[in-house]
Amino acid sequence: MSEAQLVLEGSSGSWRLAGADEGVLDLPNAYLGYLQDRNYSPRTIRTYGYGLLAFGRWLERTGVRLEEVTTDTVLAFLSSCRHERVTGRPSPNVLDMQGNQVDRLAATSINLRLAAVSGMFEYRSMRSPEAPNPIPKGKPSAWFAPGERSGLLAHTKRRPAPRSRLRLRTARRLPRALTRAEVAALLGSLRCRRDLAMAGLMLYCGLRSCDVLALDIVDVDIGARWLLVHGKGGKDRRVPFDIDLASVLSQYLLTERGESVSPALFLVAKGPTRGQRLSPAGLRTIFRYHRGIAGVGAGAPHALRHTFGTALAEAGVQPGRHAGPTRTRPRRHHHPLHPPGPDPREGSIRCRSYPSTRHQPLNRAPSPRRRCWPPTTPTKA
Repeated sequence: MSEAQLVLEGSSGSWRLAGADEGVLDLPNAYLGYLQDRNYSPRTIRTYGYGLLAFGRWLERTGVRLEEVTTDTVLAFLSSCRHERVTGRPSPNVLDMQGNQVDRLAATSINLRLAAVSGMFEYRSMRSPEAPNPIPKGKPSAWFAPGERSGLLAHTKRRPAPRSRLRLRTARRLPRALTRAEVAALLGSLRCRRDLAMAGLMLYCGLRSCDVLALDIVDVDIGARWLLVHGKGGKDRRVPFDIDLASVLSQYLLTERGESVSPALFLVAKGPTRGQRLSPAGLRTIFRYHRGIAGVGAGAPHALRHTFGTALAEAGVQPGRHAGPTRTRPRRHHHPLHPPGPDPREGSIRCRSYPSTRHQPLNRAPSPRRRCWPPTTPTKA
């Protein structure tokens, strides 16, 4: 059997490796089934499946059986991933701004492979405690949730979990936020209300692209201007949105969406899949086309979310991972393109928890304004 015969197959949200002899893939497929039984996301299972696929193909090239894997074998796989070339990338003499070769796998991609391999052998150790685990263990994790070291949650403090040494160090860089001119150019290139609404949800509400595509019609309350967002990990949250965004959503539903049996909010407008839920590949195609027209090379869908989070951080707001203004604590939330300066009235006035773009279309850069509660009145001298 050649390594090209080993493939990853998906069906109805489940993934399995195929193409090898009988019994060779029992452990990887059992581990993928175990992840599905634990209610892991199908995308997470697919990512782990591709990591196991790369490991299985490497074992075929080296002639090592899965039962013969040792720590040295896993370290050799790590070294092979470091030197693996990605097809379709430029030649090795092309470097990025950090001096790294662009034809190699990123450290995060290698860590995903290693996490899949580590999880598979931990699953084998759970089923057969006598089977040796070739994954080297590192220092225990010292991370604690807020309140676990002391206070009301001190009695629930968890034991530090051992971390694997099979991991590459990754750089922690700040996200690339778009400038006002880039945002105005990108939004100005969008013509249909569907694309404007999707961009507005990511830019003004901080939604991920997968959050936008997962929205159904019943999740949008245009009258009250609230969204029910089904986020990653099965976590739901409510997010407010501005009156201008509500107007764009209303126009899209009345004039562009049309009738469909699909409950999805955003549908494919033309082609053989017309009337079906817009896919992630379709969303990327839309933004790839429009950022080429606008001349904004960094105008990817997730860059709009980074712009939202960066503007909130500059304004002094600290929502959890800039997921959106969904906290119950009174926090000041300002327009993502116009963070305010220091306010001497801070502490006595609480601004509304959504950015204001009233009386301004989405394809324009809005002017700075704040809507505070309670209303402030000028004091007499």
